[in-house]
Amino acid sequence: MTYQDPQELLKQKHELDEHKRQFTNFARSVSGQGEVEAGQEFSHDRQDDDQNRMKSVENKRA
Repeated sequence: MTYQDPQELLKQKHELDEHKRQFTNFARSVSGQGEVEAGQEFSHDRQDDDQNRMKSVENKRA
């Protein structure tokens, strides 16, 4: 069994995340303001949906 250094794994993850971020920015710049893919239409600063929030509360009680 090989030992994997947690710091090395974290470094690799950060490099991969940076690569993904760069690719995403590139893809957005190339595609312009085209149609948004399904699931990508919500921004990170949107308000929680009351119905989903209430369903979560209901599920926690069960």
